[in-house]
Amino acid sequence: MKNKTSFTAINRNKFLTTLLACWLATGLATATERRFTYSYEPETLPKGAAEFEQSVTLGTQRTKGGDVMQENYNKWKLREELEIGVTDKYTLGLYLNFEAESFRDTSVSPAVNESEFKFGGISIENRYMLLNPAEHAVGLTLYLEPTFGGDEAELEQKIILGQRYGDWKWALNLSHATEWADNFHSTEGELEATFGITRDIHKNWSLGLEFRNHNALPEYDKLEHTVFYLGPVLSYRTEKWWTTLTIMPQIYGKDFQGNPDNNKSLVLDGHERLEVRFLFGVSF
Repeated sequence: MKNKTSFTAINRNKFLTTLLACWLATGLATATERRFTYSYEPETLPKGAAEFEQSVTLGTQRTKGGDVMQENYNKWKLREELEIGVTDKYTLGLYLNFEAESFRDTSVSPAVNESEFKFGGISIENRYMLLNPAEHAVGLTLYLEPTFGGDEAELEQKIILGQRYGDWKWALNLSHATEWADNFHSTEGELEATFGITRDIHKNWSLGLEFRNHNALPEYDKLEHTVFYLGPVLSYRTEKWWTTLTIMPQIYGKDFQGNPDNNKSLVLDGHERLEVRFLFGVSF
């Protein structure tokens, strides 16, 4: 297989007081759970609250024919994030990004197994809530996330909308991102819309649907492709932690620059047939 891998003695009373304060803080803290994995909700962390979030995304199955042949394709994206409520309206997050990709290249003879693991850089997430959904008809939050990773960089912006009606909750995200790669010699624009709707089916469980549309604009001079995903989302939450899972198959895709994967209804040279995303968050 071919691999490319780019304590300190302290006063007893002071210690007990500190321990008690930490225990009380933990007991009072509650997780700001996410009901969706691709769509952010407008709520932000309360001032002084902190949360750790683990994100795991699997994209699997790409083209087996055409100009690009990637059999048994799998791509894992791992993100570890620490979030802090700077104010009641502003949440700051720091991400570490990792990627692992593997497939069998059948465009050469004999076929070659390819695998790669790399550090995807550091992201700084900024979310500022303009309209609190508890006080307005629709919640509104603005999002800005720069990512730095050696010879690559990205800047992503989102408009986050959402609201709750009884047991129902929805969220809509409109996103734009610019990616710089190849030592900043190439640029690609991305436009994306995600939407999620879910219903509480138990005091701890919710179940719904999530939708994603992604569009690529290389060098901002043409629309290369558009892809659509749709699938179920399931969430479980407790006072201290939460977890959410989305399973989204690609339901339609259109490549406007030819048909490199020989598929007229899906885009399988740069996207996968199926995406699965799992989130886990814990407050402390």
